[in-house]
Amino acid sequence: MSAQHPIIAITGSSGSGVTFVTRAFEHILWRVRARGVYIQGNAFHRYDRKTMREEVARAEKEGRILSHFGPEGNMLDKLETLFFQYGATGGGQRRYYLHSREDAEEWGLEPGTFTPWEELEPESDLLVYKGLHGAAIAGDIDLSRYPDLLIGVVPNVNLEWIRKISRDTSERGYSFEEVRRSILRRMPDYVRHITPQFGRTHINFQTISTVDTSDPFNSPYLPTDDESFLVIHFQNCQPPELGELCRCIPGAFLSRATTLVVPGGKKMMAMELILAPIVQKLVDRGRELRGVEPPSAAFRGGLQGLI
Repeated sequence: MSAQHPIIAITGSSGSGVTFVTRAFEHILWRVRARGVYIQGNAFHRYDRKTMREEVARAEKEGRILSHFGPEGNMLDKLETLFFQYGATGGGQRRYYLHSREDAEEWGLEPGTFTPWEELEPESDLLVYKGLHGAAIAGDIDLSRYPDLLIGVVPNVNLEWIRKISRDTSERGYSFEEVRRSILRRMPDYVRHITPQFGRTHINFQTISTVDTSDPFNSPYLPTDDESFLVIHFQNCQPPELGELCRCIPGAFLSRATTLVVPGGKKMMAMELILAPIVQKLVDRGRELRGVEPPSAAFRGGLQGLI
């Protein structure tokens, strides 16, 4: 952890809903007039899309498991270097993994490839990582020790699969069978390397559907926000005044002393109410230690580097 250059890590797998948490941070950084640099976790995959398919086929022939969930499919050492360097100096390097044809065309590259490494924007207030491994531990690599705030995003697994199937078939050009094979192939790594991270986080956001998702491979629709609840659990940290949050958020209630439940339609409201004071405290402390004056009213905060 570094008080001068704080790090926030949002950890969740494909289909978990990490995107809406990133959107909440965009709003918060604008409101508190802070500048965050965005790190895309997929950029630390070891292989591009074509090479990954070849390596997966080779692993299957050899009786090995290879997936983006496990350490073998990623450069966790390089991610650890970034966390360490940013915490120490506020600098580091990032690149992007280009999922879609639209993103790739902007860079003049092919989908499923990486952009060149580039230096982070200078004079940022914090780093926001969104990916699979913000709290991962693999061998002598312990990424969970660097972030000042660790957030887990983890819906019930059937809902996660429904979202992944919908997105990968409609936006990324995969067939239904390819997505199903991917889910099955990655399951051991999901159990070994993804789920343990949610015990190391400070706050977990879990979406629970109120409609039938019992067969995620044959679901004709995505549950809407109004057809779900958001379960917010605080651990490894001092929780905020949850009773006050219940009074502020219509329909919210406590299911346990450290667990707040809010209607899905109020999830952005809940996230911003919870996370804004934490971000403000991290930013103010970092600026104080760096000797940086608070910005003027005209300063434009936000999350830099989103694609």
